[in-house]
Amino acid sequence: MKTVPFSKAQVEALIKNHPTPFYIYEEAGIRKQVRSLIDAISWNQGFKEFFSVKALPNPAILQILKEEGCGADCSSFPELIIADRVGIRGEGIMFSSNDTPFEEFIEAKKRGAIINLDDINHLEYLAKHAGLPEIICFRYNPGPMQYGNDIIGNPKDAKFGVTREQLFEGYRLAKEKGVKRFGLHTMPISNELNAKYFIEAAHELFAHAKEIEEKIGITFEFINLGGGLGIPYKPDAKEFNLEEWSRGIRKAYVDMFGKRTRLKIFLECGRYVTGPHGYLVSTVRHIKDTYKNYVGLDACMANLMRPAMYGAYHHITVLGKENEPKTLTCDVVGSLCENNDKFAIDRELPEIESGDIVVLHDAGAHGHTMGFNYNGKLRSAEFLQTPNGEFKMIRRAETSDDYFATLKF
Repeated sequence: MKTVPFSKAQVEALIKNHPTPFYIYEEAGIRKQVRSLIDAISWNQGFKEFFSVKALPNPAILQILKEEGCGADCSSFPELIIADRVGIRGEGIMFSSNDTPFEEFIEAKKRGAIINLDDINHLEYLAKHAGLPEIICFRYNPGPMQYGNDIIGNPKDAKFGVTREQLFEGYRLAKEKGVKRFGLHTMPISNELNAKYFIEAAHELFAHAKEIEEKIGITFEFINLGGGLGIPYKPDAKEFNLEEWSRGIRKAYVDMFGKRTRLKIFLECGRYVTGPHGYLVSTVRHIKDTYKNYVGLDACMANLMRPAMYGAYHHITVLGKENEPKTLTCDVVGSLCENNDKFAIDRELPEIESGDIVVLHDAGAHGHTMGFNYNGKLRSAEFLQTPNGEFKMIRRAETSDDYFATLKF
C-alpha cells in the first residue's frame, strides 16, 4: 500500500496560500534513498553517484545530494549552471549529452567536467572547438545483444552511444591525440526492476573494458554503469533488489579485474533517488458522467506528462479517503485540449467530490521538469518537506507575466 508523508490537514493549510497544483518532495526520504544506494556499493573504494540532473533540476535538491556526497550528471548548459551554482564542479560533473553544440562542450571543459562522448566523430569536433580535455569517456551502446524498454527503446534502435567496434577505434584515436586518462560509460535501459539485467550489462562492459585496455594499451580510471534502476510505480510491484544487484556487480568486477582497487565504479541514477519521494498534489475541479466517468483535476498533462507519453502508471491517493471502498471507475483527466491528457484510465477510486485533494505518487523524477506551456498552462510550484514536517518553497509557480515575458506585442 502506498502512503504519503503528509496529512490532509497539512496540505489544506498549504493550499490556503498556495493553490494547487504543486509538487512536494520529501527530504528525509531522498536522503535515506541515496544513502542506501551509496552503502550498497561501498565495497568499491572510488564509487560515486552522479545524480541525473534532468530528473529533478532544482538547486535545493542538488544541494541535499551534494551534502550526501553526490556529483551531477549534466546534459546541457543550463544543467551545468545549476550544478555550478550549488558548488558541484570539476570532476564532480559528468557531462553526457548527444547531438551536442560546441558551445556546450566549451562550457563543460571550462568547468573541468568529465566529458562523455556519444559519437566517435565528437572526438575531432571537441578537439577543434574546445580542445581535448585531460580525460575522455565514450558511451557504449550494446546494440542487439541487450533488450530495452518503452522508455529508452531497444538499444540497437536508440540514438545514444557507439558500437563495440567504434569503442576500440575511439580510444585508439584518443590515445594518439595525447589523451592520458580514460573512462567508459553505458546506459542501455531506464526504469528496470530486474537486477539481473544490470549485472549482465556490467559483466559485458567490464569485459569490453579489459579487452580495450589490453589491445589499445590504456588504463581505465572509471567505469560508469549509468542509471536505469527502477522504482515500483504500482502498489503490488516489488522494490528493486539493491543487495542482489550489488552482489552481482561485485562478482562481475572481481571475475574480470581481480583485486584491482583503483578502478572506480560510477552511477548516474536519477529516478531511483528522488522518484519515490515526490508527489503531485491536485484538486478535483469537475466530475463528468457521459459514456464514462471523468474526474477533472486542476493539474494536467503539462504538470506530469509520463502517463500520456509512456502510458505510465502513477498511483493516486484521495486525501481523507484512503480507507474508503473504491466504488468509482473513472478516467482522471486534466483540462488540455488533447484527449491523451489523462493521468489514469479506468482507475478504481473512492467516490469523488469536487474539491477533493488527490495526490499522484512517484512523481519525484521526470515530473515537473518535463512540463510545458501548451494551451497557456503555467508551471506549478515545488515544495520541499523538511525532516521536521515543514514545507519550504523551492520554486514558485509561474504567472501570466512569466508566460508572456519573451513575447513582443
